[in-house]
Amino acid sequence: MARGVDAVEQQSRSSIHFQRAVEPQPAPGSADLGIRVRSAIRRVQDFLLAAQAEDGHWCAELEGDSILESEYVLLMHYLGRTDEAKVGKAAAYLRKKQMPEGGWSQYPGGPPDVSASVKAYFVLKLLGDEPEAPHMERARRAILELGGIESTNSFTKLYLSIFGVYEWEKAPAVPPELLFFPKWFPFNLYEMSSWSRAIVVPLSVIWALRPQCEVPDHALLDELHATGAPRKARPAVGGERGRAWASFFLLVDWMFKAFERVGLRPLRRAALRRAERWILERLEKSDGLGAIFPPIVNTILALDCLGYSREDPIFKRQVAELEKLEIEEEDTLRVQPCLSPVWDTSLVLNALAESDFPGDHPACERATEWLLSKEVVEPGDWRVKNPQGPIGGWYFEYANEFYPDCDDTAEVLTALARVRLTGRVGRRSREAADRGLAWLLAMQNRDGGWASFDRDCDRQFLTYIPFADHNAMIDPSSADITGRVLEALSLYGFGRSSPEVRRAVDYLLAAQEPDGSWFGRWGCNYIYGTWLALQGLAAIGEDPASEWGWRAVEWLEGCQNSDGGWGELPASYDDPNSKGKGPSTAAQTAWAVLGLIAAGREGSDAVRRGAEHLVATQREDGSWRDVHWTGTGFPKVFYLRYHYYAVYFPLLALGTYARLAERRLRPEQGPRLVS
Repeated sequence: MARGVDAVEQQSRSSIHFQRAVEPQPAPGSADLGIRVRSAIRRVQDFLLAAQAEDGHWCAELEGDSILESEYVLLMHYLGRTDEAKVGKAAAYLRKKQMPEGGWSQYPGGPPDVSASVKAYFVLKLLGDEPEAPHMERARRAILELGGIESTNSFTKLYLSIFGVYEWEKAPAVPPELLFFPKWFPFNLYEMSSWSRAIVVPLSVIWALRPQCEVPDHALLDELHATGAPRKARPAVGGERGRAWASFFLLVDWMFKAFERVGLRPLRRAALRRAERWILERLEKSDGLGAIFPPIVNTILALDCLGYSREDPIFKRQVAELEKLEIEEEDTLRVQPCLSPVWDTSLVLNALAESDFPGDHPACERATEWLLSKEVVEPGDWRVKNPQGPIGGWYFEYANEFYPDCDDTAEVLTALARVRLTGRVGRRSREAADRGLAWLLAMQNRDGGWASFDRDCDRQFLTYIPFADHNAMIDPSSADITGRVLEALSLYGFGRSSPEVRRAVDYLLAAQEPDGSWFGRWGCNYIYGTWLALQGLAAIGEDPASEWGWRAVEWLEGCQNSDGGWGELPASYDDPNSKGKGPSTAAQTAWAVLGLIAAGREGSDAVRRGAEHLVATQREDGSWRDVHWTGTGFPKVFYLRYHYYAVYFPLLALGTYARLAERRLRPEQGPRLVS
């Protein structure tokens, strides 16, 4: 390649270290703050070193909402395992997560969600909680106020149909014949996002074969049917065009159901065989289908529908993959949506590198070797929309060969560039980075941005399909991933003159909101998107003194809390008026500090106060803990708490702040952070 790993040596140590015409003056007390920052850095470095696995990787808990535990218990009931102790522990966890008002929310501090509440109520009733118990009465009232069972989302209705507490006819159609739609057809399997197709293909088997799992009479949900019209969980958007598409897909849904009623399904057997082959192919080199909870559960149900014995090695392996997601404690059990080792490991490496941790340290070498072992070497689903693209990249989990993603690949590339090992590992690292870089460039969308798993997966009309109400049917470009990719490219010799960069910059500048912020797709929310957009633009050589940079700075500084930190709740996905508002968190404070530094404000009072907040809130063991969730799965639908977000992002911010402060104050005496 004309530009590759060899160009790394020509770059500055950090992608956000660009020249400025005027150096800001240190604020009063900066020297004392610098000492405390360096102490905080050493402590969090020690925390991370102690947490590193023997093989070199890091992986912290990834926390999701109560739907995970509810669906887990329902699957255990389907498999005849309700009497197991861990099922009772999952129920105890559900009771613990119930809101005082009665429902269950998508995130701490959020409003009750009707789908999560109905599933939790059903599970507790199934396991014997009396309907007259106070917590069940509160739950029932909350559900009816939200519109009752009729207001749940499509996936909830399909799951409830399996257990006979909802009618299959009222649930949306998910026919397996969808797999026969050709790739040139506007609506086909590969125009869905990767996670949606992994959910939908096994779900189509379930819909077609309609398994029935009896529940006792005491578990029926007749009392959850609200009177009057069901409440819409999310009102239809898109104006006349959106309503037209919604009406069209409702007609298609009605037609599929009509064909089903009269038995007109000549391709059904062939469609089921194709769905089965599709699923089995993607179980190779994977921790379950898509390596995420919903497809794994759907696959177990689909295999059972297809007649697989529960002693079949394929079936048993999928159950085992589900069990890997369990976190069992003395009294409770919770379930992770997936595992995040590649993501955590690459982010830890970047944070260590930015905090002057030596790249040749054995911990960095072990982590690099582990990441190299997770490189994708075979084509996956992404190849359908990118048939000529080279093979490379990295995925998120321990094993998910079919689904590398641009976000992880960019972060790994950045880590490999910053660590810069020599010898055998260094040589392997450079070769893998060249392959990953080629794959990443080939995944750029026609609009100039980068998405997650696929290229040009952005047909908005598909979001009006009845079973698409999980708000994740497509995978369009996002500002946060595009900013992260630009940062990675800057470390491999790419600059403003590169055509790929120019298109990405144009995309980011067009995506900026009028108030100066950027939307955050994979982190909550505008603070995340604004940080990564600023970081990418500055890294690639765009001048943050431009109008776009000042607008972003004004927005970030304008939403700083009185305690010096920043916070933003997932509510901002539903209500833009709440953007940038929320209790301070360590992760979001770090993002804001990094964004302001990228925009040339490292000497500002806002950045100093942000660093002060991080130092003041660090825990004794060197870590931080965020009660409020800062990760995003599907906006408006599913949120996450990455337990290490409150560890490596503060380290990244403090490390960057410390080196820039030392350069201003006493560059000749910059102390080593690690002996």
